[in-house]
This record gives sequence, structure tokens and C-alpha cells, in this order.
Amino acid sequence: MVLGAVATAKSQTPRIRIVTRLRRWLIRAVAVVAAVLALGIAAYSVVPVPITPYMVAERVRLGQLDYQWVPMSRIAPAMQLAAVAAEDANFCRHWGFDIGALRDAIDGGLRRGGSTISQQVAKNVFLWQGRSWPRKAMEALLVVPVEVVWSKRRILEIYLNVAEFDAGVFGVAAAARHYFGVEADKLSARQSARLAAILPSPKTRSASKPSAFVQRRAASILSGAETIRQDGRAACFLR
Repeated sequence: MVLGAVATAKSQTPRIRIVTRLRRWLIRAVAVVAAVLALGIAAYSVVPVPITPYMVAERVRLGQLDYQWVPMSRIAPAMQLAAVAAEDANFCRHWGFDIGALRDAIDGGLRRGGSTISQQVAKNVFLWQGRSWPRKAMEALLVVPVEVVWSKRRILEIYLNVAEFDAGVFGVAAAARHYFGVEADKLSARQSARLAAILPSPKTRSASKPSAFVQRRAASILSGAETIRQDGRAACFLR
């Protein structure tokens, strides 16, 4: 019996060692990922985002990208208002999560999105696309430091610069030229509303040749943009 117990203990020892090593490697990997993300959040508070994981994937798929970073001062206020009115009207009033919008999304059978602009930025800048619980969990964890470190104006600036507006077309500067042949600071209210209206399905919608749905949505965004400008919900980003 004693010899059998010793043999069993010896056979389990290598297994325990392997589990211990794997645990250590996992802890180290998590620490490295956390450090990289923290560094990225700190760096992107002051420097432009050079590229995102999704942009890398699209460059591989398409062979090229149309992407140029522009500061907020060179993005038309009408575009800023339109994006917020379309995607997250309470952007200035929450800290990354809009519980009301999420509840409406659930009540609507998840046919409409409940993600805030802050959540979309966290996903677009640091994570991968697609629907999965691991990604949503990481997105939720990232939103908190993003909201703490970045100003609302910075969050919106990054959102407008990394959002996809057509296949391979990223950012409002590229989108303005692609659809209307103008610079981002020259976008009219109507053009801005149409650009906002094609989100979040830019590959199936067009801002320059809008479908009836896009036209209706753009009209609604125009009205919403004026509403948030007047009631103060644009105060955190509009200057």
C-alpha cells in the first residue's frame, strides 16, 4: 500500500509541475497584455492612433487602406454633432455605459445596438471585431480606463478617426473625400448626417448615393443633432 501511494505521488508530480508552469505563463501573459493596453491608453491620450487591429485585417484582405488622421479642430462641428446624435445621444452624460440605451436594445430583441461611443472606441482601437462574450468582457474592462484617462472630446476625436465608412475607408477625413470630395472641416450638416447614417453598416450603405432608408435616417440625425446642441448634451465636446 505504501509503495503504491509513493508511486501515485511520483506520477502526479510532473502533472502538478506542468499545471504550475502553465498557470505562471498565463499570469505573465495576462500581465503583459494589461501592460500593453495600459501603455496604449496612455499614449493615445496625446498621439494619433496609427492603425487598429481591424485596419490590419482589412489591409491584408484588400491590399490597401484609405486612412488619414485629422485633429478635432479640423473636423466640422456638424460632423461631431451628427455622430453623437446617431450613435450615442447621451455621450456627455454617461461614464462609458448608457444603461437606458442598453435596456432599450434588450427590449427591442437586440435589433438595435446598445454600445456607447466609448465602448465602440475601446473595441475599434484595441480589440477584434465580431460578437463574443470574451471580447465584450474585455471591452467593458477597457471602457473604464478609457473614460478616466481620455476626455470626452478625445474619445469622440478617436472615434471619428478610426470608424469605417466604406470598405478600406477609415476615418472622417478619408470618408469626406471619398463620398463628397471635400475635407473633413468643410462637411455640411447634410453631408455629416449622411456619413453618420451609414454607420454601423458602411459596406451596405452609401453616403453619396443614399437609399431611402439612409435618407430617412439622415433626416432624423439632422433633427437629433440640433436637439443635443440646444439642450446642452454636446457641451463636453463642442467648442
